[in-house]
Amino acid sequence: MAVSEEECSSAKSRSSSPASSSSTHYLAKCVLKGSVVLQVLYGHIRSPTYLDVVFGKETSIELVIIGEDGIVQSVCEQPVFGTIKDIAILPWNEKKFHVRNPQMIGKDLLVVISDSGKLSFLTFCNEMHRFFPLTHVQLSNPGNSRHQLGRMLAVNTSGCFIAASAYEDRLALFSISMSNGSDIIDERIIYPPEHEVDGSIGRSIQKNSISGTIWSMCFISQDPSQPSKEHNPVLAILLNRRGEVMNELLLLGWNMRECAVFVVSHYREAGPLAHNIVEVPYSYGFAFLFRVGDALLMDLRDAQNPCCVYRTSLNFLPNSVYEPNLAEESCRVHDVDDEGLFNVAASLLELKDCDPMCIDGDNGNVSSANKHVCSWSWEPENHKIPRLIFCVDTGEFFMIEFFFDSDGPRVNLSECLYKGLACKALLWVQGGYLAALVEMGDGMVLALENGGLQYTSPIQNIAPILDMSVVECHEEKRDQMFASCGVAPEGSLRIIRSGISVEKLLKTAPIYQGITGTWTVRMNVTDSYHSFLVLSFVEETRVLSVGLSFTDVTDSVGFQPNVCTLACGLVSDGLLVQIHQNAVRLCLPTKVAHSEGVPLSSPVCTSWFPDNLSISLGAVGHNMIVVSTSNPCFLCILGIRLLSAYHYEIYEMQHLRLQNELSCISIPQKHFEKKQSSSSVNWVNKSRVDAFPVGVDISRTFAVGTHRPSLEILSFLPDQGLRVLASGMISLSNTMGTAISGCIPQDVRLVLVDRLYIVSGLRNGMLLRFKWPDASKMSLSELPIYQPISDSLVNTDAALPSKIVPTSFSPQLGEANLFEKTNDYPVNLQLIAIRRIGITPVFLVPLSDSLDADLIALSDRPWLLHTARHGLSYTSISFQPSTHVTPVCSVECPKGILFVAENSLHLVRTPQLSDFHKVEMVHSKRLNVQKFHIGGTPRKVLYHSESRLLLVMRTELSNDTCSSDICCVDPLSGAVLSSFKLELGETAKSMELVRVGSEQVLVVGTSLSSGPAIMPSGEAESTKGRLIVLCLEHVQNSDTGSITFCSKAGSASQRTSPFREIVGYATEQLSSSSLCSSPDDTSCDGVKLEETEAWQLRLAYSTTWPGMVLAICSYLNRYFLASAGNSFYVCGFPSDNPQRMKRFTGGRTRFMITTLTSYFTRISVGDCRDGVLFFSYHEDSKKLEQLYCDPSQRLVADCILMDVDTAVVSDRKGSIAVLSCSDHLENNASPECNLTLCAAYYMGEIAMSIRKGSYSYKLPADDVLNGSDLAHNTIIASTLLGSIIIFIPISREEHELLEAVQARLVVHPLTAPVLGNDHNDFRSRENPVGVPKILDGDMLTQFLELTSIQQEAILSLPPGSSETVKSSLKPHLPSPVPVTRVVQLLERIHYALN
Repeated sequence: MAVSEEECSSAKSRSSSPASSSSTHYLAKCVLKGSVVLQVLYGHIRSPTYLDVVFGKETSIELVIIGEDGIVQSVCEQPVFGTIKDIAILPWNEKKFHVRNPQMIGKDLLVVISDSGKLSFLTFCNEMHRFFPLTHVQLSNPGNSRHQLGRMLAVNTSGCFIAASAYEDRLALFSISMSNGSDIIDERIIYPPEHEVDGSIGRSIQKNSISGTIWSMCFISQDPSQPSKEHNPVLAILLNRRGEVMNELLLLGWNMRECAVFVVSHYREAGPLAHNIVEVPYSYGFAFLFRVGDALLMDLRDAQNPCCVYRTSLNFLPNSVYEPNLAEESCRVHDVDDEGLFNVAASLLELKDCDPMCIDGDNGNVSSANKHVCSWSWEPENHKIPRLIFCVDTGEFFMIEFFFDSDGPRVNLSECLYKGLACKALLWVQGGYLAALVEMGDGMVLALENGGLQYTSPIQNIAPILDMSVVECHEEKRDQMFASCGVAPEGSLRIIRSGISVEKLLKTAPIYQGITGTWTVRMNVTDSYHSFLVLSFVEETRVLSVGLSFTDVTDSVGFQPNVCTLACGLVSDGLLVQIHQNAVRLCLPTKVAHSEGVPLSSPVCTSWFPDNLSISLGAVGHNMIVVSTSNPCFLCILGIRLLSAYHYEIYEMQHLRLQNELSCISIPQKHFEKKQSSSSVNWVNKSRVDAFPVGVDISRTFAVGTHRPSLEILSFLPDQGLRVLASGMISLSNTMGTAISGCIPQDVRLVLVDRLYIVSGLRNGMLLRFKWPDASKMSLSELPIYQPISDSLVNTDAALPSKIVPTSFSPQLGEANLFEKTNDYPVNLQLIAIRRIGITPVFLVPLSDSLDADLIALSDRPWLLHTARHGLSYTSISFQPSTHVTPVCSVECPKGILFVAENSLHLVRTPQLSDFHKVEMVHSKRLNVQKFHIGGTPRKVLYHSESRLLLVMRTELSNDTCSSDICCVDPLSGAVLSSFKLELGETAKSMELVRVGSEQVLVVGTSLSSGPAIMPSGEAESTKGRLIVLCLEHVQNSDTGSITFCSKAGSASQRTSPFREIVGYATEQLSSSSLCSSPDDTSCDGVKLEETEAWQLRLAYSTTWPGMVLAICSYLNRYFLASAGNSFYVCGFPSDNPQRMKRFTGGRTRFMITTLTSYFTRISVGDCRDGVLFFSYHEDSKKLEQLYCDPSQRLVADCILMDVDTAVVSDRKGSIAVLSCSDHLENNASPECNLTLCAAYYMGEIAMSIRKGSYSYKLPADDVLNGSDLAHNTIIASTLLGSIIIFIPISREEHELLEAVQARLVVHPLTAPVLGNDHNDFRSRENPVGVPKILDGDMLTQFLELTSIQQEAILSLPPGSSETVKSSLKPHLPSPVPVTRVVQLLERIHYALN
């Protein structure tokens, strides 16, 4: 993860090589995808029987479900390498549509229009766990022209017709093919025809066309039961003609026989502004026309005579019945008087022609009494009485029922169901839940209960990220980012961490040295919760009861306490097994240990002993125990049988001698879990039994790893003995062809999703995934003929004597080589994926007993391994390196995980892991983000290391005395500890920590003027500002009651309870804002301040400046730079006195200055038109000199200097550029000398904040880097859509290699941009032709999600056909590109980023 790096003025920093920076190549990777949801859809995406939710974001598509508990669970999120304009569901669940692929039968399609200029049809592939395009239909040229098709979509309810419009003047209609052909589109037509768009046509023709801005459109269904010669589609559009104040409703008809589109009728009524037209489902001819202040029910059954049949006023809606305290301030709405009508129209249409710096300015809109509907959703599959829930711009929710009575159609309006924030989109799903998405704040899931809507859970949205500060957290050995997010009233601080979050419940003292194993065990097979926690030490075993307190019950369970346990588990209901070096022990716990134990004073125990041998490995399954020995190597299959009441015995069913020692044994615990609900993330569309290979009984199957090395799948049946079902050899080599050592399996697990997989962790830190080969692809001679191990291999002299032999079976003895083919014909397992995740042995721990459960892969650090993926897909778990882990499921903590780290036991809860464990980021938090609501709009955040506090600049406060302040926030609790209020009418614009002598002061720039800061030309407005110097002082506070401190939940008795003993807090007892790992962790017990001390901001100096102070930065550790309008000044504090400030000199640009940054002596100034300018300050003469100019015009959003010669700048069009002057000699520099554009990358998102960090992507056991471990300058960018993107410097050789890979990925069907974009054109947008490209890490990461065969197939292809791609490839690159080398390089990057 990137580490925040303060600017350094030491000699070491000064000596950085300019050449190295300018020649650096970059790879861009989005580590946190944007959270703004623009569209929300509902359909049969993965299965004909289940309904999924699709979140349409601007640059990605996320597939989620809303579970039975109302929690949003993410299934997958996929970047689209383009910009989505609109997205809709095409109903494909009807049998009338013919499909080419049987996997598509019954599944709905996604229809997307984007900046690619194409209409794309997408389907979800369950095997690849992502969307794939079925076809693309070219509508227009790529880009965002308002005159080209590609702005809005409409699909009729039957899925037979699609409409796509431009922003203005044009639309296209498509009919869907119902034949068995290859094309989805049957017919298409564009309206108006090209000749009618000519400006010379008459006014009468224009009146019958759609000349103007298309605001909304929908199809009007026709009653299929009504007699008609032909059912031509009717499209209703809401049109704003040029020069008109009001909008007009047009009905268009498509005469399919004559291939013509014509205007059927017009409807225009004086009154409020109409902004949306929405069809009433299952009503055949009715639609709602939403206007500002009211809603009209339109009867459009006779398209030639549209009429309004019912009017509902929105200005006299029933009063609110419930208003939660979600925010301290109410939302602003647009004024809707005559003079402000255009502003309302532009805002609703999202075409507002406003100041491009509006994100930095004040919102001048005022409240209005007129309400308008901003979002709505129909009840799913209600055919009788359609019901609509809608939200108005005041945040109130209402329901409308549409029905018929004797007088005709009627509308019934409910009381207010809920009041919160105004929502961008709504979705009503089955189960009575409503997903409500807010544009610049957290959304929510509401439940329809008792005639109202009740808040259930949040849908996190961290956008927009206005600023960020990256802080290293030494206690967690990882970094965290503090981000100022959202706008008033939903402004908040967010703590962003990498990986999947865990909520730390508590941590014990470091007294657990020498732990060798941890297990959780149930009392009965069908129990929902664990009953016992087993801890094994080097010479000791302890058994603890799982519950509110973990109590030692070793004596009551019966485990032998003075031995090291190798394995344990539940062999049958009430029967626990302990395996140690000398014996296998069967125990029946007493009622003291468990309520269902035996009613005896002591546990009943019996043991099985191997003669003169030591057990090395063991595993416990249902009615089966497997143990192995070493030197000599034996494998023993043990069973249990009842002799009398409470008395059992362990008997040997078979044993055999092995030629190779076993390294691990794994027995599946369960075949089926409880029946999953329809909301399961991990549905399976066929019987699990069908997924098993022929002849495999999973209940009698287990897996072993051997020292050969190999993996073997074995099956034991009492009447047939042991059988070898499959075998997989492990033979790996590096890029030099040298065999990789340490490939012995450390752990192995059977995984069942769409087929049977085998996942194994090796002792050298590698992870392997095998699959069972397809029977359909095997010849008849290759099909396995499973037979018992041959009697000819029996060697009774060498066999282990049987201790107990059942009367029904004779002992089967033998010697076998489990990896060698004999007449058993074992299947050869196919190795499909290899990954390195560390250097220590990899242990695999399933999160539940189900065969499809995700796994925790524990090596140098914990990872979540997603078993549903076809290859190897894993995500970092946000926790420190651990030696052991086990899931803990109890009533108090149903999703607990116990980690052993640094000799302490850590009980954590996993709010992001679903019960079905098939997701990357799900459950109560889809993002690893913690929220502190602080009110207002947090514009900037800084971390003060001395006080360990966050300094936050807030605006838009709902305060009578001020609207802006600077506050101190505790990063542990989110509490505002103190604040410095600005004057009434004054707004903070910038701030920076500046060193004065040995201390730091906070310099704040403000605006004393209302209105915009920038003219439309880019020049600065005539305004006033203020420069303020604040000292952060450490003061004593004698009145401890006047300061509020945050502490962790839990009483004193709980803090000292045993686990010594672990206390499992109930949900309501946990502090949702606490970051501490335990109540006993004094290093972070609430706030880190003593109760008698505090920090406060004190005014040291202030002065009025001739302009808004939009930018401030520190310079040379003894000066600071500050801007005022289009001027900037070098300032300092004489005699290190913060109460005296002096301006030494000043400089000027042509346009408004937006950013200032420095590195050693170099000063970079960014303005709103000329881009980046380089200056140098001469201390002797106290003069500023301009050295270099930006070669392009750009509106700078933020800028940083990587060194004295290289700047990285983000602009307000969504691009990142690297500019350098290293090719120029400074003594020949002049203001006319341009910077060199070294690299550019179009993100499609505006990065308002970029930071510099250090980053190393060397894996500890790298075979390629030859021991070099250098930290590189890394760029971290946060965007208005809530994304975090990291730009990683890589070497020229690595860049050339990955560039060749990317050239193949962008054109291969498995990995090409899903919306049909030309990837090279998209990433080059807004940048000059020929500029070196930054590699796309999101595109390259797809390579790791493929199987080895797919990777080989992609790299064996020639590079992309695009001439620009071809020319960028170096001729000396190897062809095909070596797979191993690519995988190792991408693994290192993936490892470090997670």
